Amino acid sequence: MMHFTQPVPLSLYVHYPWCIQKCPYCDFNSHTLRDDSERAYLDAMIVQLEQTLPSVWGRPIQSIFFGGGTPSLMSEEGLNYFLSKVRALLGFQPSIEITLEANPGTVDFTKFEGFRQAGINRLSMGIQSFDDEKLKALGRIHSAEEAYLAVESAKKAGFEKLNLDLMFALPDQSLAEAIHDVETAITLAPPHLSHYQLTLEPNTPFYKNPPILPADDLAWEMQIACQEILSSASYQHYEVSAYAQEGHRCVHNTNYWQFGDYIGLGAGAHGKITDPPQGKVWRTQMPASPGGYTDMIQSKKEGRKQTVSAEDIIFEFMLNTLRLEEGVDLSLFELRTGLSLSLLEAPLAVLEQKQWAVWSDGHVSLTSLGKTFLNDVLQVFMV
Repeated sequence: MMHFTQPVPLSLYVHYPWCIQKCPYCDFNSHTLRDDSERAYLDAMIVQLEQTLPSVWGRPIQSIFFGGGTPSLMSEEGLNYFLSKVRALLGFQPSIEITLEANPGTVDFTKFEGFRQAGINRLSMGIQSFDDEKLKALGRIHSAEEAYLAVESAKKAGFEKLNLDLMFALPDQSLAEAIHDVETAITLAPPHLSHYQLTLEPNTPFYKNPPILPADDLAWEMQIACQEILSSASYQHYEVSAYAQEGHRCVHNTNYWQFGDYIGLGAGAHGKITDPPQGKVWRTQMPASPGGYTDMIQSKKEGRKQTVSAEDIIFEFMLNTLRLEEGVDLSLFELRTGLSLSLLEAPLAVLEQKQWAVWSDGHVSLTSLGKTFLNDVLQVFMV
């Protein structure tokens, strides 16, 4: 049985599953938008939250993240309605961070202003590239010009917390083009940047009909060159693909990486809830189909819920925390898992012996070699 001595931080993830069109590289749970979808779907998520309340009662949330799909397709009225209901049901920490993912092709100043009034205080924009040819190859609905305008409109609407998503190793991309994307993003002065490599995921059009991507060596050159540029522009590399200026780390994602709890609302959403009285950690999962999800909620049924084993807890804790560039204070292991730190002694000794990690004074961090062989590192924690 797991023994928890402190409450685990709690966040809320809200999945909005609709897009205007699905990008060929995307393996997220997203569907083509229907005009009659919004209100019924929002009401279903509110009912799901009501069902969840007994398991999180008295625990204020520190962040909300609207992901998708394309959450910026939501109406300002719908978003305001939904957040008003959530406020009435859940306690909010005073400094709560509320993030909404936005596609530059679906927003303007008026919509951003409405989002701000509804309570959104952080935006995450899926820019991906500032090259029109690359955007077309990725199946994006926006242009480079629309990306610039969206960022400026967001700033004009009062958004000080802003993340830009960029991808590299795009079809036929050169090193100079990858660098240009990052340098262009920096000129727009977002306090946070996500920079990650395009990968071919199963069950996507790109996986079935792969485009010509840069060779691995070139992709590595892109990653190193862009990291150096971001570092010189005062962006701290704090997670595998996340870069932030001082004081602007993403609260919500950091809670994931530090193995916090989160309620997952909506079609296909996953959640993790710690249950101290029973000494358990629960995983929840909702049906992927929006229609199946709303039908389930209307039938007063609940999604899938299962206990996470101690072995899986150890692996998942390390899977998340080792993504952080600075590593992790191992006192967090006992607080988040309810397990004894002695369970990590043997696997951490293996990592040290292989020179994959440095373990001292209750803190562990990966070496450059360990980061290179991250999958092998994580295998050490699998039982």
